Amino acid sequence: MKCIVQKFGGTSLGTIEKIHNAAQKVKLEVARGHKIAVVVSAMAGMTNRFIKSAESISNASDDSEYDVVVSAGEQISSGLMALALQKIGVPARSFLGWQLPILTDGSYKKARVKRVITKEIFRAFAKKKVAVIAGFQGIDDNNRITTLGRGGSDITAVVLASALKAERCDIFTDVKGIYTCDPRIVKSAQKLDKITYEEMVEMSSLGSKVLQSRSVEVAMKKKVRLHVLSSFSNEKGTMVVDESEILEKQAVSGIACNANESKITLVGISDKPGVAAKIFGPLSDANINVDMIVQNVSADGSLTDLTFTVDKSDLKKVVSVLSKRKTAINFKKLIPDSSVAKISIVGIGMRSYPGVAQNMFKTLAKNKINILVISTSEIKISVLIARNKAKLAQRSLHKAFRLQKND
Repeated sequence: MKCIVQKFGGTSLGTIEKIHNAAQKVKLEVARGHKIAVVVSAMAGMTNRFIKSAESISNASDDSEYDVVVSAGEQISSGLMALALQKIGVPARSFLGWQLPILTDGSYKKARVKRVITKEIFRAFAKKKVAVIAGFQGIDDNNRITTLGRGGSDITAVVLASALKAERCDIFTDVKGIYTCDPRIVKSAQKLDKITYEEMVEMSSLGSKVLQSRSVEVAMKKKVRLHVLSSFSNEKGTMVVDESEILEKQAVSGIACNANESKITLVGISDKPGVAAKIFGPLSDANINVDMIVQNVSADGSLTDLTFTVDKSDLKKVVSVLSKRKTAINFKKLIPDSSVAKISIVGIGMRSYPGVAQNMFKTLAKNKINILVISTSEIKISVLIARNKAKLAQRSLHKAFRLQKND
């Protein structure tokens, strides 16, 4: 019998009725003779409520107790899923992260999985039971509960699929697969049959919220086949696969938008070695991730401006950290701007198709969309623009690269 891991996100488990619906999806694969391990997230909205509760009591930095609180939602979901399966005649039992265990490092709130012990899961399989595992959580060397960061249940599912040598890992969401663009913004967006790991990593990190980016990185490294599909449809979803499985490589496979970016410009900094380290070193120490960076070339080699982007939630912290170091860095002015969005085009075909950047920039210019910052990689081009132009940019680029449905 082949093993399949099925992961259900919070929107797929948001009500008791939805949990029963997910249980039917599991039963279908059991009827096909597969050994099934189910990974569950907390019910929609539950983790946020626990976070607010923890923060309302204390802002103290005991992250280990914080993880105890916020991991509770998955415990509830795993028990409810096991009960729902039993009700429809499918033997099942639930497991929390510490019961397997899923061993992690001690980085509370964003722990990394070191090893998964699968003995208890195989024991459940031997008894013809479905193993229902609480996602998002593990245990460290000090027997403390850890959590894997936002979207961590995706990581749980992927590492379990790797450890169990599963045929594939099904990620059930509230969308039917991976689209060429957000179908709520671009009505003609089409669902992709296949997308490469590399493209999916980029799409996830650039704003697509279907899969957690770190989980895709792990899947690529471990060669875990991912299938993204809807809990509320019987349609086939999107397979995330190795590049060798994609025969026809388009220049651009998809367009992503991240409206949660903020731009910071430091005006009048010295154009000399070591200044960038004075800026980005303290930000790194404050656990702030910097994304796009551009520095102007000074005409006389004396003063220049430096612009970079961070997540919008970190903007106040960035202003605070750098303002305290104004004298040490020696800048004239700090200009924050949260009215921006990052638009990205992604595609492995960029490696062999010329003129992709030119087409992107020409399309934006034609629609009078000004580019503030540009960054590129081998399979991605990102631009920072005014947020009120984000929808227009997505629609015009989707049309320019002919990604619409062929109706």
